[in-house]
Amino acid sequence: MNQRIAQHKHCRTCGKAFVGEGRYCSETCERSNEETLRKKKRQLLILYLVSVLIMIGAVVLSVM
Repeated sequence: MNQRIAQHKHCRTCGKAFVGEGRYCSETCERSNEETLRKKKRQLLILYLVSVLIMIGAVVLSVM
């Protein structure tokens, strides 16, 4: 009574199992993941800019 599960992949966004090519189960999941990555990149860029501004401020204040 052993049943085998067909070869499948799991969607990177929702985790749903699907059969086929690609990394996502649907276009909606792919677009959602792209939007999430875009937001994370924007947050990382802002973090870098704020860090640089803080370092410049610290250098300017230490020279005074």
